[in-house]
Amino acid sequence: MPRWLPRAMMLALALYACFQLGNWAFHQLIGLLINILIAFFLALAIEPAVGRMAARGMRRGLATFLVFFGVLIATVGFVVLLGSMLADQIVTMVGDFPEYLDSVISWINQTFNTRLSRVEVQDSVLRSDWLQKYVQDSASGVLDVSATVLGGLFRLLTIFLFSFYFAADGPRLRRALCSVLPPAKQTEVLRAWEIAVDKTGGYLYSRGLMALISGIAHYILLEILGVPYAPALAVWVGLVSQFIPTIGTYLAGALPMLIAFTVNPWYAVWVLGFVVVYQQFENYVLQPKLTARTVDIHPAVAFGSVIAGTALMGAVGALIAIPAVATLQAFLGAYVKRYDVTDDPRVHGHRRRGGGLLLRRMRTALTRDRDARQPLDPA
Repeated sequence: MPRWLPRAMMLALALYACFQLGNWAFHQLIGLLINILIAFFLALAIEPAVGRMAARGMRRGLATFLVFFGVLIATVGFVVLLGSMLADQIVTMVGDFPEYLDSVISWINQTFNTRLSRVEVQDSVLRSDWLQKYVQDSASGVLDVSATVLGGLFRLLTIFLFSFYFAADGPRLRRALCSVLPPAKQTEVLRAWEIAVDKTGGYLYSRGLMALISGIAHYILLEILGVPYAPALAVWVGLVSQFIPTIGTYLAGALPMLIAFTVNPWYAVWVLGFVVVYQQFENYVLQPKLTARTVDIHPAVAFGSVIAGTALMGAVGALIAIPAVATLQAFLGAYVKRYDVTDDPRVHGHRRRGGGLLLRRMRTALTRDRDARQPLDPA
C-alpha cells in the first residue's frame, strides 16, 4: 500500500464529514438566515428616512426608533380599525344568517320542486359526521395554532431586531466590512450598498403606487355597490395585495367579499369578478410598466425573477426577488463593456432591402437546376 493512500482516505473522510456537518448546520439555520435577509432589505428600505434624520443632527439610533415606532403605530391602528369593523360585520351576518338560509331554501324549493325546511337542514348539518370530525380536529389543533402564532411573533421580533441594528449601525457595519478589504474592493462594496438602497427604495415606491391605484379602484367599486366601510376596505385591499406575496391577493379579496355578502349575496360575486379582472390587469399591464420605471428592470426580467424567487425561497423570495435582481443587474452593468450598434435596418426589426429578390433568384436557380437534371421523355 502506498504511504499516501491512508492519508488520502483520512482526508477524504474528513472532508465528507465537514460537508455533512455544514449541510446539517445550514438546514438548521436556514430560518435564521432568511430572517436576517428580510431584516437586511427592511433596513435598506428605511435607510433613506434614517439618513435624512441623521443628516439633520439626530442620532441614528433615535432616528431608527422613530421610523419603526411610526410604522408600528400605523400598523396597530389599521389592524384595530379593521378588527372592529370585521367584528361588527360578523355579528350582523350571523344575525341575518337565518334570513339568508330561508331565501336559499325557498329558491331551491321553487326551482327543483322540493319541500326542504330550515329545521331539517339545520338538524342534518348539526348531526353530520364531517361537522363533528371538524370540531374534534379543531379542538385538538388549538395547541398547534398557538405554537404557530407564538413562532410567528418570535420571528417578527427577530426580523425587527436585526433590521434595527442594520439601520442604526449602518455606518459602523460598512466600516467593519470595508476594513477587511483593499481600497479598490471597498469602493465596489460601497457602490453596491448605495445601489441596493436606491433599488429597494424604488421597489417600495412602485409597490406603494400600485397599492394606491388598487385601493382607489376597489373603493370606486365598493361605493357603487353601497358596501359599508368602503375606505377601510380599499386600504386593506391595496396594502395586503401588494405587500404580502403569493397569498396577498386572496386575503385582500376575501374581506370585501365577506362584507359585500352581508349587504347582498350577489354583490360578493361582483367583487370576486372585479378582483380577478383587476389582478390580471395589474400583473400583465400595470406592474411591468411601473417596475420598469422605478426599479429600472425589464418587465420580463422582473416577472422571471419573481418566479425564480418563489421557487427558491417561497413567499420571501417573491418579495425580495425584484430589488435583489435590480441591484445585481445595476452593479454588474458597470463591468460589461458596450459597443456602438451598427446602423443596420435589421437592428430595428426591418428586413434588409433586396433580401426577398435574392431569395426569389435562389429559388429560380434551384428550379432550373432540378429541371435540367430530369431525363427527357422518349416520346
